[in-house]
Amino acid sequence: MAALAGCRAEREASPFPKADRPVAPIVSDSFSTEDARDRVGEAEEVMQLAGVAPGMSVADIGAGEGYYTVRLSPIVGARGRVLAQDIVPATRDRLAQRVQRENLQNVSVRLGVPADPKLPAQSFDRIFLVHMYHEVTEPYEFLWHLRDGLKKDGLVIVVDADRSVRRHGMPPAQLACELRAVGLEPVRLARLTGSDSYFASFRIALAKPEPPAIKACGKP
Repeated sequence: MAALAGCRAEREASPFPKADRPVAPIVSDSFSTEDARDRVGEAEEVMQLAGVAPGMSVADIGAGEGYYTVRLSPIVGARGRVLAQDIVPATRDRLAQRVQRENLQNVSVRLGVPADPKLPAQSFDRIFLVHMYHEVTEPYEFLWHLRDGLKKDGLVIVVDADRSVRRHGMPPAQLACELRAVGLEPVRLARLTGSDSYFASFRIALAKPEPPAIKACGKP
Protein backbone atom coordinates (compact mmCIF):
# COMPACT_ATOMS: atom_id res chain seq x y z
CA MET A 1 0.00 0.00 0.00
CA ALA A 2 2.84 2.40 0.82
CA ALA A 3 4.46 1.76 -2.56
CA LEU A 4 1.13 2.38 -4.31
CA ALA A 5 0.62 5.63 -2.41
CA GLY A 6 4.14 6.72 -3.35
CA CYS A 7 3.45 5.98 -7.01
CA ARG A 8 0.25 8.04 -6.90
CA ALA A 9 2.07 10.91 -5.23
CA GLU A 10 4.75 10.81 -7.90
CA ARG A 11 2.13 11.02 -10.66
CA GLU A 12 0.37 13.89 -8.89
CA ALA A 13 3.69 15.74 -8.69
CA SER A 14 4.37 15.38 -12.42
CA PRO A 15 5.57 18.67 -13.93
CA PHE A 16 3.63 18.01 -17.13
CA PRO A 17 0.16 19.47 -17.65
CA LYS A 18 -2.80 17.13 -17.73
CA ALA A 19 -4.93 16.78 -20.83
CA ASP A 20 -7.62 19.44 -20.51
CA ARG A 21 -9.97 17.36 -22.65
CA PRO A 22 -11.48 13.86 -22.64
CA VAL A 23 -9.24 10.85 -23.21
CA ALA A 24 -10.79 7.91 -25.06
CA PRO A 25 -10.52 4.48 -23.41
CA ILE A 26 -8.64 1.66 -25.13
CA VAL A 27 -11.48 -0.51 -26.37
CA SER A 28 -9.63 -3.04 -28.48
CA ASP A 29 -6.20 -3.87 -29.83
CA SER A 30 -7.63 -4.37 -33.32
CA PHE A 31 -9.22 -1.52 -35.29
CA SER A 32 -11.18 -3.76 -37.64
CA THR A 33 -10.47 -6.79 -39.79
CA GLU A 34 -7.32 -6.41 -41.85
CA ASP A 35 -9.14 -7.36 -45.05
CA ALA A 36 -11.61 -4.53 -44.49
CA ARG A 37 -8.79 -2.06 -43.92
CA ASP A 38 -7.00 -3.27 -47.04
CA ARG A 39 -10.13 -2.72 -49.13
CA VAL A 40 -10.18 0.92 -48.02
CA GLY A 41 -6.50 1.22 -48.90
CA GLU A 42 -5.61 3.36 -45.90
CA ALA A 43 -2.18 1.92 -45.11
CA GLU A 44 -0.94 2.20 -48.69
CA GLU A 45 -2.13 5.81 -48.90
CA VAL A 46 -0.65 6.73 -45.51
CA MET A 47 2.75 5.20 -46.25
CA GLN A 48 2.87 6.99 -49.60
CA LEU A 49 1.97 10.34 -48.01
CA ALA A 50 4.58 9.70 -45.31
CA GLY A 51 7.27 9.07 -47.90
CA VAL A 52 8.33 5.73 -46.44
CA ALA A 53 11.28 4.41 -48.42
CA PRO A 54 13.79 1.54 -48.38
CA GLY A 55 16.44 1.85 -45.70
CA MET A 56 14.36 3.99 -43.36
CA SER A 57 13.99 3.38 -39.64
CA VAL A 58 10.36 3.70 -38.55
CA ALA A 59 8.44 3.23 -35.30
CA ASP A 60 4.85 2.00 -35.05
CA ILE A 61 3.58 3.22 -31.66
CA GLY A 62 0.46 1.55 -30.29
CA ALA A 63 1.00 -1.13 -32.91
CA GLY A 64 -1.75 -3.42 -31.62
CA GLU A 65 -1.91 -6.61 -33.68
CA GLY A 66 0.63 -5.22 -36.15
CA TYR A 67 -1.46 -4.12 -39.12
CA TYR A 68 0.92 -1.30 -40.02
CA THR A 69 4.01 -3.08 -38.71
CA VAL A 70 3.79 -5.96 -41.19
CA ARG A 71 3.12 -3.55 -44.07
CA LEU A 72 5.97 -1.21 -43.18
CA SER A 73 8.46 -4.07 -42.96
CA PRO A 74 8.74 -4.91 -46.70
CA ILE A 75 8.79 -1.24 -47.71
CA VAL A 76 11.79 -0.28 -45.54
CA GLY A 77 13.40 -3.57 -46.59
CA ALA A 78 16.43 -5.40 -45.31
CA ARG A 79 18.44 -2.20 -44.81
CA GLY A 80 15.65 -0.59 -42.84
CA ARG A 81 14.09 -1.39 -39.50
CA VAL A 82 10.72 -1.23 -37.81
CA LEU A 83 10.19 -0.85 -34.07
CA ALA A 84 6.68 -1.97 -33.06
CA GLN A 85 5.57 -0.85 -29.61
CA ASP A 86 2.50 -1.34 -27.47
CA ILE A 87 1.69 -0.68 -23.81
CA VAL A 88 -0.41 -3.82 -23.22
CA PRO A 89 1.85 -6.79 -22.40
CA ALA A 90 -0.51 -9.42 -23.85
CA THR A 91 -0.83 -7.43 -27.08
CA ARG A 92 2.92 -6.98 -27.27
CA ASP A 93 3.36 -10.75 -26.85
CA ARG A 94 0.88 -11.57 -29.63
CA LEU A 95 2.57 -9.07 -31.90
CA ALA A 96 5.99 -10.61 -31.17
CA GLN A 97 4.60 -14.03 -32.04
CA ARG A 98 3.24 -12.69 -35.33
CA VAL A 99 6.57 -11.08 -36.21
CA GLN A 100 8.33 -14.37 -35.54
CA ARG A 101 5.72 -16.39 -37.42
CA GLU A 102 5.98 -14.15 -40.48
CA ASN A 103 9.78 -14.07 -40.23
CA LEU A 104 10.02 -10.28 -40.25
CA GLN A 105 13.70 -10.02 -39.53
CA ASN A 106 13.83 -6.23 -39.69
CA VAL A 107 11.16 -5.81 -36.96
CA SER A 108 11.71 -5.59 -33.23
CA VAL A 109 8.94 -5.42 -30.63
CA ARG A 110 9.01 -3.38 -27.45
CA LEU A 111 6.76 -2.66 -24.46
CA GLY A 112 6.21 1.01 -23.69
CA VAL A 113 4.37 2.81 -20.92
CA PRO A 114 1.43 5.22 -21.31
CA ALA A 115 3.45 8.40 -20.76
CA ASP A 116 6.66 7.35 -22.53
CA PRO A 117 7.11 5.28 -25.72
CA LYS A 118 10.74 4.64 -24.62
CA LEU A 119 12.29 5.21 -28.03
CA PRO A 120 16.05 5.25 -28.58
CA ALA A 121 17.18 8.83 -29.13
CA GLN A 122 17.46 10.32 -32.64
CA SER A 123 16.78 6.96 -34.29
CA PHE A 124 13.72 7.25 -36.53
CA ASP A 125 12.89 8.79 -39.89
CA ARG A 126 9.17 8.32 -39.24
CA ILE A 127 7.21 7.69 -36.04
CA PHE A 128 3.64 6.48 -36.68
CA LEU A 129 0.71 7.08 -34.32
CA VAL A 130 -2.20 5.40 -36.08
CA HIS A 131 -5.72 5.60 -34.64
CA MET A 132 -4.31 5.72 -31.11
CA TYR A 133 -3.43 9.29 -30.13
CA HIS A 134 -6.91 9.95 -28.73
CA GLU A 135 -6.24 7.12 -26.22
CA VAL A 136 -3.00 8.62 -24.86
CA THR A 137 -3.67 9.46 -21.21
CA GLU A 138 -0.72 11.86 -20.74
CA PRO A 139 -0.38 13.50 -24.16
CA TYR A 140 2.14 16.23 -23.28
CA GLU A 141 4.50 13.96 -21.39
CA PHE A 142 4.11 11.29 -24.09
CA LEU A 143 4.93 13.72 -26.91
CA TRP A 144 7.79 15.31 -24.93
CA HIS A 145 9.50 11.93 -24.74
CA LEU A 146 8.46 10.82 -28.23
CA ARG A 147 10.11 13.74 -30.04
CA ASP A 148 13.51 12.59 -28.75
CA GLY A 149 13.19 9.50 -30.98
CA LEU A 150 13.18 11.53 -34.21
CA LYS A 151 16.21 11.97 -36.41
CA LYS A 152 17.06 15.55 -37.37
CA ASP A 153 14.74 15.55 -40.40
CA GLY A 154 12.32 12.93 -39.09
CA LEU A 155 8.53 13.22 -39.02
CA VAL A 156 5.79 12.22 -36.62
CA ILE A 157 2.90 10.76 -38.62
CA VAL A 158 -0.57 10.82 -37.06
CA VAL A 159 -3.64 9.12 -38.49
CA ASP A 160 -6.89 9.76 -36.68
CA ALA A 161 -10.56 10.43 -37.30
CA ASP A 162 -11.87 13.98 -37.61
CA ARG A 163 -14.43 13.69 -34.87
CA SER A 164 -14.63 14.25 -31.12
CA VAL A 165 -12.37 12.40 -28.70
CA ARG A 166 -15.44 10.92 -27.03
CA ARG A 167 -16.20 9.28 -30.39
CA HIS A 168 -12.64 7.95 -30.69
CA GLY A 169 -11.30 10.72 -32.86
CA MET A 170 -9.10 13.79 -32.60
CA PRO A 171 -10.00 17.14 -34.19
CA PRO A 172 -7.02 18.23 -36.33
CA ALA A 173 -6.81 21.67 -34.69
CA GLN A 174 -6.58 20.09 -31.24
CA LEU A 175 -3.89 17.69 -32.46
CA ALA A 176 -1.82 20.51 -33.95
CA CYS A 177 -2.12 22.55 -30.73
CA GLU A 178 -0.93 19.68 -28.55
CA LEU A 179 2.06 18.84 -30.76
CA ARG A 180 2.95 22.53 -31.05
CA ALA A 181 3.04 22.70 -27.25
CA VAL A 182 6.14 20.46 -27.27
CA GLY A 183 7.80 22.16 -30.24
CA LEU A 184 6.42 20.13 -33.16
CA GLU A 185 4.98 22.00 -36.13
CA PRO A 186 2.65 20.66 -38.86
CA VAL A 187 4.09 19.82 -42.26
CA ARG A 188 1.10 18.33 -44.08
CA LEU A 189 -2.57 17.63 -43.44
CA ALA A 190 -4.61 15.52 -45.85
CA ARG A 191 -8.00 13.83 -45.78
CA LEU A 192 -7.77 10.10 -46.43
CA THR A 193 -9.79 8.67 -49.29
CA GLY A 194 -13.27 7.44 -48.51
CA SER A 195 -13.33 8.02 -44.74
CA ASP A 196 -13.47 10.64 -42.00
CA SER A 197 -9.84 9.94 -41.15
CA TYR A 198 -6.93 12.22 -41.93
CA PHE A 199 -3.16 12.12 -42.27
CA ALA A 200 -1.02 14.68 -40.45
CA SER A 201 2.76 15.00 -40.33
CA PHE A 202 4.87 17.06 -37.93
CA ARG A 203 8.52 18.00 -37.59
CA ILE A 204 10.64 19.42 -34.79
CA ALA A 205 10.59 23.21 -35.20
CA LEU A 206 11.30 24.59 -31.74
CA ALA A 207 13.58 23.75 -28.82
CA LYS A 208 12.27 21.17 -26.39
CA PRO A 209 10.41 23.06 -23.65
CA GLU A 210 10.86 22.46 -19.95
CA PRO A 211 7.82 20.51 -18.67
CA PRO A 212 6.48 23.33 -16.42
CA ALA A 213 6.53 25.70 -19.43
CA ILE A 214 4.18 23.51 -21.50
CA LYS A 215 0.72 25.05 -21.84
CA ALA A 216 -2.27 22.71 -22.13
CA CYS A 217 -4.51 23.46 -25.09
CA GLY A 218 -7.92 23.24 -23.50
CA LYS A 219 -11.01 21.48 -24.76
CA PRO A 220 -11.65 21.32 -28.51
